[in-house]
Amino acid sequence: MFTKAIVRPPAPNFSKGLTTADLGAPNYERARAQHEAYCAALEHCGLIVVGLETDPAYPDSTFVEDTAVLTPRGVILTQPGAPSRAGEVASIRDALSEFYPSMSAIERPGTLDGGDICAAGEHFFIGISERTNEAGGRQLAEMLASFNYTSSFMDIRGIDGILHLKSGLAYLGDRRLAVIDAMAGRKEFADFDLVRVNVGEEYAANCVLVNDRVLVASGYPGFETKLRELGCQTIALDMTEFQKMDGGLSCLSLRF
Repeated sequence: MFTKAIVRPPAPNFSKGLTTADLGAPNYERARAQHEAYCAALEHCGLIVVGLETDPAYPDSTFVEDTAVLTPRGVILTQPGAPSRAGEVASIRDALSEFYPSMSAIERPGTLDGGDICAAGEHFFIGISERTNEAGGRQLAEMLASFNYTSSFMDIRGIDGILHLKSGLAYLGDRRLAVIDAMAGRKEFADFDLVRVNVGEEYAANCVLVNDRVLVASGYPGFETKLRELGCQTIALDMTEFQKMDGGLSCLSLRF
């Protein structure tokens, strides 16, 4: 069960962040409102939300998930693959130090974004992407092994529309994965039940299991219907402004 989440609201210069999407510039006031609704949903799921100050020095800093990999057995600080985001880790380290007395860290030449790491019970899928390289992935795998977790690598480079692994993959509990069609045939998923995301609704794959509910992006009724038919209690949230900046639901918090 998650009990806490660390979040950081988007800064006024949020639109200056990195993006590969071609959806126009985000509206700042709307992004703030969507972030507030996201935090309220986390609280509804029973979490205490720890809010950090906005950080205009790093326009992408609202996407706190990329800065750390949190597990019940230890914490690993990341090494963001985009040079402009490297400075985001220091403040997250300070925030986490209140809850974790010691932390490991990915070191260069390794790079690793938290958005490329999908925890599925005792197993971790590690995405090799434009932001996470093999050296970073190997470091993480060794650290996870020291915590008695298993892991496997998935090269997602070349999959259209996927910046991070969790752009197309989410763990729903009970050995069940939400996955886009472009990744559904991977042998790494052989021991899991797959919930395929409808073609045209790929963005919805970035959903988040929070205790007994699943946060989903609104506007994707096919996928949400599938989840409800499986017995999932869903909370639909408007994510349009974060989608414009390559962000999703998982990106906006560190849950522990």
